[in-house]
Amino acid sequence: MNSFTAIDFDIANGFDYGICQVGLVRVENGIITNEINILVQPPDNYYWESFMNLYGITPQDTAIAPTFDKIWYLLEPFIKNQLVVAHNGLWFEFPLLKKTLEYYKMPVPRYKKIDINKIFKTNLASLCRHYYIYLQRQNALSDAKACAELYLLHLNQNQ
Repeated sequence: MNSFTAIDFDIANGFDYGICQVGLVRVENGIITNEINILVQPPDNYYWESFMNLYGITPQDTAIAPTFDKIWYLLEPFIKNQLVVAHNGLWFEFPLLKKTLEYYKMPVPRYKKIDINKIFKTNLASLCRHYYIYLQRQNALSDAKACAELYLLHLNQNQ
């Protein structure tokens, strides 16, 4: 249980497959061993203004970024048959990953899902303030790191 992947996605629009940034943190035996932070070009590099304002990522930022199907090979080993944690994962990250893979006609791997929100029952910003965890809001890697730290805290409290 001390080995898992924490993940977070930022999106460009309201579509189920509009990922524009991936933050992934791999934890092995309680230690962060890998971090991935990638800008992703959503289909047609299409953005809604409200999402550009929220995440601070624009079509110019992803104009030459790879599409999700071109980076999946980097992410899959950290997700397939792994324990994956995310804040609001059951509502957002996990369905978004599934829909994005389906959009690109790629198989959806099996993995175990843990939602940090189900454990702590509050938003990520409040949790980070409470536990003194650094959080750069609306940054996928920062959110993934915070989720990893929170899940490790949860594991340590339950040992």
